[in-house]
Amino acid sequence: MEKLIKDMISLEGKVALVTGGSAGIGAATAQLFARMGADVVILDINKDQGEKIAAQIREQGFKARFVVCDVTCEADCINIANTLKSDFTLLDILFNNAGVIVRKSVTNLAEPEWNAVIDVSLKGVYLLSKHLIPLMKKKGGAIVNTGSGWSLKGGDNAAAYCAAKAGVLNLTRAMAIDYGKYDIRVNCVCPGDTDTALLRSEARQLGEDETMFLKDASNRPLGRMGTPDDIAKAVLFLASSMSAWVSGTSLLVDGGGMA
Repeated sequence: MEKLIKDMISLEGKVALVTGGSAGIGAATAQLFARMGADVVILDINKDQGEKIAAQIREQGFKARFVVCDVTCEADCINIANTLKSDFTLLDILFNNAGVIVRKSVTNLAEPEWNAVIDVSLKGVYLLSKHLIPLMKKKGGAIVNTGSGWSLKGGDNAAAYCAAKAGVLNLTRAMAIDYGKYDIRVNCVCPGDTDTALLRSEARQLGEDETMFLKDASNRPLGRMGTPDDIAKAVLFLASSMSAWVSGTSLLVDGGGMA
């Protein structure tokens, strides 16, 4: 039984790409994918931190590389596709995780702030998927997009983020319909409050005490915030053969918060 479970979650021989992989959920997922046997390609705009995560993975005896990529730039996405085609010929797993948040209402939100959130969190999913799906058509694969609890309901002072993450969820469904015939599964992981630098930045944006903000974020049935590892494990499930007949759905990982 133990071997069967290991085989189902193994990513041995797979090529996996993780965006926003220099920190938080992306870094934790890249590390977990590598431990499960995948050859991991980490994308981010933060070169120093991205190189550091890739180096840490290699020091542990696993396979990882870092490539600078702005997911809002189509030329960068095309370059990544060409690199993968040259080095691996195909792609098995795509984790579209890059995202940013601005905690403002519509009337307080400047247009450049709206554009930044939508471009990174939603347009980036579209652009990278557009250019990498052709590499997945050869033998199928799994795409996991990072949504949010706010993909499923609204939140205060987060208009652009709520719009982007709701868009990610419905884009996930549309992609699952379009590419299922190529044996490409597309799903959306929807984290609740997770202890990352991104979450802590929200306290500063709102002018709230960080300690109290994080305490409030822990007010859920399981009594704590999520960790990047919590979310990474859910992403592994959606990327592995454990979820072989799961596509077009969302997996809410929030410690019971939505309940």
